Amino acid sequence: MKEETKNIDSQEISVEDHVALVARYEALQFENLYLRSEIDKLKRLIFGARSERFVSSTNPSQLLLGLDTEPTPPVTEERESISYDRKKKQGKENAIPVRQALPAHLYRDEIVIEPENKPEEAVKIGEEITEQLEYKPGTLYVKKYVRPKYAVKSKEKVIISDLPSFPITKGIAGPGLLAHILISKFVDHLPFYRQIQQFKRQDVEIASSTMNDWLTASCNLLSPLYDKLKEKIQQSDYIKADETPINVLTEDKPGASHKGYHWVYYSPHERLVCFDYQKSRGREGPDEFLKDYRGILQTDGYAVYNTFEKSDKITMLACLAHARRKFDEAKNNDQPRAEYMLLQIQKLYAIERLADDQNLSYEDRGLLRVKKSKPILDEIEHWLKENIVQVLPKSQIGIAIAYIISLWSRLKRYVEDGRYEIDNNKIENSIRPVAIGRKNYMFAGSHEGANRAAMMYSFLGTCKINDIEPFTWLSDTLSRIADHKANRLEELLPVKKA
Repeated sequence: MKEETKNIDSQEISVEDHVALVARYEALQFENLYLRSEIDKLKRLIFGARSERFVSSTNPSQLLLGLDTEPTPPVTEERESISYDRKKKQGKENAIPVRQALPAHLYRDEIVIEPENKPEEAVKIGEEITEQLEYKPGTLYVKKYVRPKYAVKSKEKVIISDLPSFPITKGIAGPGLLAHILISKFVDHLPFYRQIQQFKRQDVEIASSTMNDWLTASCNLLSPLYDKLKEKIQQSDYIKADETPINVLTEDKPGASHKGYHWVYYSPHERLVCFDYQKSRGREGPDEFLKDYRGILQTDGYAVYNTFEKSDKITMLACLAHARRKFDEAKNNDQPRAEYMLLQIQKLYAIERLADDQNLSYEDRGLLRVKKSKPILDEIEHWLKENIVQVLPKSQIGIAIAYIISLWSRLKRYVEDGRYEIDNNKIENSIRPVAIGRKNYMFAGSHEGANRAAMMYSFLGTCKINDIEPFTWLSDTLSRIADHKANRLEELLPVKKA
């Protein structure tokens, strides 16, 4: 048996078998790297911190304040012990904490407490004021419209005033109640059944079907304003785009849900955001929305957007935050390379913060980028070309480098104009309420319901971007829009007037 084994071990392998074994070995190596990266992603999702904040492992206590690209040489510190006496402040233990003043705009319910048995000759010399912050749950009330009827004998007729326009013709819900219901659902993420329970505690019963009807009627009323919002974004010269999924119940498969998508478009200069619901993540949605668009389009690396690269009407920008995320995920795979890129990207963001802190104009921001950001980008480009051939393509670091190289021309383009932004973070902030909503009401009841949700997210997202209180805007708009002139609808959009 030993002799047979020896013969087997000593036999030569053909060239073809050797090549096949090497190929198999490399395939298994790639598969191992891929599976390890997938396990790492799952661990990050389940156990890891969600923050992508980067602190260099070489000097974690150092703050990135300088914008120079040269490494800082290590400093040798000499230590000595110093002792001193410090005079203790008197009365520190008994110091009275300073109470923050209550906001002046809050309604004051004034209660005057006079001394008991006050003598008649007592003269008021001042007063002590104590304020207490209180709360009373929102209260339903009834608006009662009384319209006297008069008989006019000379004209033999009866006269009576017309009712004002209501959001829902012959409906009992006023604009304030409709606004409260919609804000509770799409801002505070309370499904209708929870709101119904709240109303029951005030002895008011509202059927679920009635609430759905009120939502439909409100959206029908706001639909022309939604079209105007879309039009304003499509006519702007700079748009950011992203997409997020939403589960939708369909009649095709009772009890099952369909994965639709909200395509989100944000105009930084107009400060408008629009959610456009589509049944799929295919190119049909953005192709239709942007068919007449001319200007700048900033996206992530999703392949659907590549078609716009060929258009002579559209200039493409990419999102550096998405590229950064790839290297953050690769830290456990190749820490030195991942940290190098994270450090360079950190420097680019430091330059943007400097421009923000100094409130630079678009022109001055552009000049700052040419002076400080462009050299960093040139260094990154050289590093990417040098390292792409040194890493395994299916490793996390290989995927990260390949991703950023594929988008490099779009990623570095932001330095060409101070109006452009470095990433798509603002549009991702607009998408966040959808993700929170998914955890609360889980799905839209139909494709029509998903369209109505897109409309409300558009208006309320625009309110948030412009720091406009959503309830005040929505209740006011619902009370006015029925009588508002169609050619002046733009006046109702939730943007701050100049």
